[in-house]
Amino acid sequence: MSELKIRVLGPIEAEIDETPLRISKSRNREILGLLVSRHGNAVSTRWLIDELWDDPEAGAVGAVRTFIGELRRVIEPDRPARAAPSVLVTVGNGYALRLPVDGVDMWRTERAYGESMRASPESAELQLSAAMSEWRGAAFAEFGSRPWAHSERARLDALRADAVERLADARLALGRPAEVAPLLDEHVVTYPWREGGWRLLALALYRSERPGEALAVLRQARAHLAGALGLEPGTRLAELERNILRQDPILDAPKRNESILLRTAAAHVTVGARAQLEGTSALLAGLAVSGGLAFAAEQRGETIRAAEDLGDAEFAARVISSFDVPGVWTRSDDPVQSAVVVDAALRALATLPPEGSDRLRARLLATVAMESRGTANRGEEAREAERVARRLGDPQLLCFALSALYMQSFDVAGLSAIREGIADELVATAQAAELPTFEIHGHLIRMQALCARDDMPGAAREADTIDELARQHERPLARVFTAWFRHVFMGAATTPPTTLPTTPPSGSEMPGFANGLAAFAELTSALRAGAALPDGDFGPYEPWTRPLLLARSGHDDEASAALDTIPEPPSDLMLEATWVLVAHAALETGHLSAARRALAALAPAIAERAAGSAVVDLGPVAPVVSALAEYTKIRP
Repeated sequence: MSELKIRVLGPIEAEIDETPLRISKSRNREILGLLVSRHGNAVSTRWLIDELWDDPEAGAVGAVRTFIGELRRVIEPDRPARAAPSVLVTVGNGYALRLPVDGVDMWRTERAYGESMRASPESAELQLSAAMSEWRGAAFAEFGSRPWAHSERARLDALRADAVERLADARLALGRPAEVAPLLDEHVVTYPWREGGWRLLALALYRSERPGEALAVLRQARAHLAGALGLEPGTRLAELERNILRQDPILDAPKRNESILLRTAAAHVTVGARAQLEGTSALLAGLAVSGGLAFAAEQRGETIRAAEDLGDAEFAARVISSFDVPGVWTRSDDPVQSAVVVDAALRALATLPPEGSDRLRARLLATVAMESRGTANRGEEAREAERVARRLGDPQLLCFALSALYMQSFDVAGLSAIREGIADELVATAQAAELPTFEIHGHLIRMQALCARDDMPGAAREADTIDELARQHERPLARVFTAWFRHVFMGAATTPPTTLPTTPPSGSEMPGFANGLAAFAELTSALRAGAALPDGDFGPYEPWTRPLLLARSGHDDEASAALDTIPEPPSDLMLEATWVLVAHAALETGHLSAARRALAALAPAIAERAAGSAVVDLGPVAPVVSALAEYTKIRP
């Protein structure tokens, strides 16, 4: 019998007999998450509507029924026609998910934690280790901003924290302290108010023959509890500290843990709050470019808030602007977090004294421009940061300013030559100053620009250079871009194009790649090939893909209605590609106003290729402009 498994501790996924199911639509995944959150209990259609829409429109009931029908076909593919569903069942005027506990990772984890509370250390360690392996990220990751997910994510976050401490306790009981410090090192940073985590970490360090570090951890716990919460350490923390100081025989000391990283981190907690925040900022910047992007982005906001809480505007400005990490993807991975950073940087700029540091002011301006990518025109801030960097002769500041200027170079289509110029100076400056992250960034920008200029051999040489630099300097995220380039453009310099790889790299570490890009690339590839256009979850690209899909499926009226209100695409790497899709939809439906808008937008890029992202290709822009000009009778 087929075995359905659903996962929500991370991206929402499903599989049957270890074969992944394609739940392409975001609404279908959200409904699945909602049903899982109810633990098999029935929910009404009205409740689903209220959770799915902030302001439900007429027809919402029919939409929910459509989503439920689509979801049933995905998770019960072998159900005979007209047979009653056995998994996603109708209950009264609503629905319920009927699965055993083992069928859902969240339910399994909750059961394992409950059972571990009554189990021996050996059994508890096995149960909790299995439970922790279920987590692939934040629960219901895609829907973290949805109101329905808030309480569930908070509850599951608390359960996960409890499980980590319970697992640490079990491993200590089993005489395995060397495995506890790595388990708790990030835990106490994430949950600094939980005394249990500090106590277990200090005990593990002491039992690993590191008493000085154990005492440092306890001092850090006391400082946080007193400084942030106004509390004195609890009895168990105070007693542990006394026992460590007198080396009480009740505390054993097995083999030393030789981890340099953990020992350095433990020693770091002995310094003051300012030094810790500045050191953390530097560490987060390094993590972001070395593969720990998600964790670095998450902790960056906390670091900024902690710095502002100290009440020193200049110090806060240094912390805010110290994250000088270049961005290649011009759509923010986390717009909410980017807005937080921009607001903090603007507050810092407003409070800096006129006689303050020009370098610090320029770094803040570059930060504003970098974090405003795709959402606001901050070109003047980037240009001012560039001017200051040149005047000061500061190569690192200049590289950061040029990277921010690149992010603001999408005001109109057809600016690949400008971006190539930015790339040339960025590479030369970074090489001279030995700044490998910015050097790689410059080559990535140049690869993108060469794709837009239809120079695929040149772009391929840039990709080879990027791969070698990424290998040499351990920058794994850069190779996601080159892998996508090769997937989309391999053989593009030949006529006809050679067969492309069938599966692009996921780029799951970067939401810009994981959210909608695969479906968007598949659609654009099919359009270029003259094949049937595949539907899918296009994420942020949905508004500009849907009209063409509607037109191709014979729904011209709906396509025309979508074109009536189609928004301006964001000013980013997909600007030309999204306008080309609008152009095709306008031409196929005879929508004159949309055709005029597309012509005005694409005319500046007439000499380019709609491929400036280096991950999506819609071919030369000139034929599209020509077709639009002929239809609208407007000379470009």
